[in-house]
Amino acid sequence: MIPGFAVALVVCALAVAVWAFALAIADRPPARPLLIGLGVVEALLVVQVVISVVLLIAGERPGDLLTFVSYLIGILFVLPLGTVWALAERSRASTAVLGVACGTVPVLLLRMYVVWVGGGAGV
Repeated sequence: MIPGFAVALVVCALAVAVWAFALAIADRPPARPLLIGLGVVEALLVVQVVISVVLLIAGERPGDLLTFVSYLIGILFVLPLGTVWALAERSRASTAVLGVACGTVPVLLLRMYVVWVGGGAGV
């Protein structure tokens, strides 16, 4: 993982999460601009996955390869699953679901980073 890119991704995900929670507080359903923001975060996640795969192919190894790859695959599904759930019922709660999904991304990225630098699965 490249720490600078991961930090930028965390900031972007948190910004979209705050945006989603602000819309939920305002009792607004998810709209196109928020969904575009989610798409940007997801695109950045894909870039993170590509970077990680390239580094793995180049010979770099995380502290626990299986755990890291599990997070790497799982992180790609958080936002799409949250979006499907939110679009199934467009309400204030569904906007909050998108905020929770975006808030999950930094947690998973932090966990991936800890595993990458050798913290292992027990941290």
